[in-house]
Amino acid sequence: MSYAGWILLTASLVGLSSGLIGVLLILRRMAMMADAISHSVLLGIVVAYLVTRELSGVHMLIGAIAAGLLTAILVQWFHARGVQQEASIGIVFTTLFAIGVVLIATKVGNAHLDIRHTLMGEITFIPWEKIELPWIGSIPEAVFILAIVLFVVLVAIIGFYKEWKITSFDPALAASLGIPVVFMHYIFMSLVSVTSVAAFDAVGAILVVAMLITPASAAYLWTDRLLVMFALSALFGVLSAVMGYYIAAWLDTSISGSMAFSTGVVFAVSFICSPRHGVIAKYVRPAKALS
Repeated sequence: MSYAGWILLTASLVGLSSGLIGVLLILRRMAMMADAISHSVLLGIVVAYLVTRELSGVHMLIGAIAAGLLTAILVQWFHARGVQQEASIGIVFTTLFAIGVVLIATKVGNAHLDIRHTLMGEITFIPWEKIELPWIGSIPEAVFILAIVLFVVLVAIIGFYKEWKITSFDPALAASLGIPVVFMHYIFMSLVSVTSVAAFDAVGAILVVAMLITPASAAYLWTDRLLVMFALSALFGVLSAVMGYYIAAWLDTSISGSMAFSTGVVFAVSFICSPRHGVIAKYVRPAKALS
């Protein structure tokens, strides 16, 4: 595959997995948790590096997932004690992210771990960092990791589809039916953490947040059916990745930034043109009624 092909495949995998998870984030009214986790995982990455002094390995994934789960637990803990949900999210993720930034500035030193890398990622380096796989050959490590994450997300969504549907729309009904609502919540937070971590190094925090929230928000405008929403959100994630890459090539600018911008374009088109909730539809309906 070509250099551009690997970049497009990497970003498309991010768009697919983030788009699927994003649907549940939007339905559960937890969109800001995506922002919180995608930033707070920095602390887990930095701590893992300080313990091992290595920038690659499973320890980085474990550290980042632990930081994501810590964020979810602290947010839930503060909220249970009377702090508003939005305030809890803001307090926890800004504090953990700030600690990570301070540790980078004071403890990391000359290692290739900086704030720009954190925010924008290094997707242009993805095709050069390869691993050898049996029967497949040499592929970028990020592609392999993101493919595994997408598989895990698909298995989790398909395997617990009814549970996700009930707990997202009516947690009280789910609890009365014996579904472990709290357990499902933390499984979901684990999926958000894993998805964020897998995409973090390749595309940075900004694109992770954009891919988790915006495609799903756009899909929400087009349909009221959950399965269709999953499909549209994943499609919009891939579309944003492809469109963003070619915008970046045209303007000679940041690839991740252009992909994040493209998610906004997709949402804007959906906001204007969607048949049920779009701006045009809201003006057309009254005109038809009057005629």
